[in-house]
Amino acid sequence: MKKLMVGMALTATLATAVTPGFGSIGGNQEKAYAATVTYKVTASKLNVRSGAGTTYGIIGSVVKGQALSVMSKSGSWYKINYNGRMGYVSSDYVQASGTTTPPAESTTYTVTASMLNVRSGAGTNYASIGSVTKGQKLSVVSKSGSWYKINYNGRTGYVSSDYVQASATASPKLVVDSFKTLGNAQQVILVTADNYDTKSAKIQTFEKVDGKWKQVLTANGVLGQKGFALSKKEGDMESPTGKYTIGTAFGRYANPGTKLPYRKITANDVWVDDSKSSLYNTWQQKPANGRWTSAENMDIPAYDYGFVINYNESRTPGKGSAIFFHVGTNYTAGCTATSKEQVVSILKWLNPEKNPVIIQSPVSELDKY
Repeated sequence: MKKLMVGMALTATLATAVTPGFGSIGGNQEKAYAATVTYKVTASKLNVRSGAGTTYGIIGSVVKGQALSVMSKSGSWYKINYNGRMGYVSSDYVQASGTTTPPAESTTYTVTASMLNVRSGAGTNYASIGSVTKGQKLSVVSKSGSWYKINYNGRTGYVSSDYVQASATASPKLVVDSFKTLGNAQQVILVTADNYDTKSAKIQTFEKVDGKWKQVLTANGVLGQKGFALSKKEGDMESPTGKYTIGTAFGRYANPGTKLPYRKITANDVWVDDSKSSLYNTWQQKPANGRWTSAENMDIPAYDYGFVINYNESRTPGKGSAIFFHVGTNYTAGCTATSKEQVVSILKWLNPEKNPVIIQSPVSELDKY
């Protein structure tokens, strides 16, 4: 077989990064929001999604008038704190109230003056609390008029934007950016483990949007009881490594919203694991009537939802059968598993038009892909 609750008065949170070599003054790497801005929902009901786009799964909803804890903005989507997890909502249905504006995403702010005063407020009439020098990187919180609000030695300061150069920086490189074997795949499920012998796995999903890879989800998962197999065999309790296409989605309940072909499991459904049968590694229905001597029952809780990993499509006897991505949190007999919530989220996200693939590998061997 194989709440931080979204409150009614929460305001935007602040996210800054510190660049080594400049103490507490760092290069800002995300579109951060000042605490003076409040974000409220204007739609009667607004979906919260797992990623910045309507192709991502819905993880919940917020209602009109609700205040959001906004972390950053990506295009026309706000990244928010939703019940203690990361979520995304369309900015078209959120009203921002306040006077400050956020700096550009993935931007570095560099001082151009020989010496630039840092003031206690946004204007030359405010007292100087210190200074920064040419070439120094600033941790910019927000912009108000012609003044940048910065993090200065652990306190709030302001500098004139006339003497600061803002320049875009490259986005952090994702692991899939280095893969050479993806072909026309625009969705990738990456399953990794620290080594061959561990049953614990990290599951990440990525999607190519406008020619660039974006990370969608990260979750904990489990593999076969004995970890990964370099060369899998029937009954070895190991999950196969490699790159595979995605097959039929399945479940014991109605289609949860996946775009994949979906098959509802019945009490008679089995997966044949008899290597001597001509139906080896196929989905069949009981009774066997002599067609096989061994088959796995499909009507079990682990298969509440899942999909077929297209492993051993040639149905080579003894090479392994019934390799699925399904529900589970302990270990499997050779499949890959995670929580039901994550399985359903991934099923809703998968789109056959984007030629999704799943890659399973120890971290040390990712350069194969």
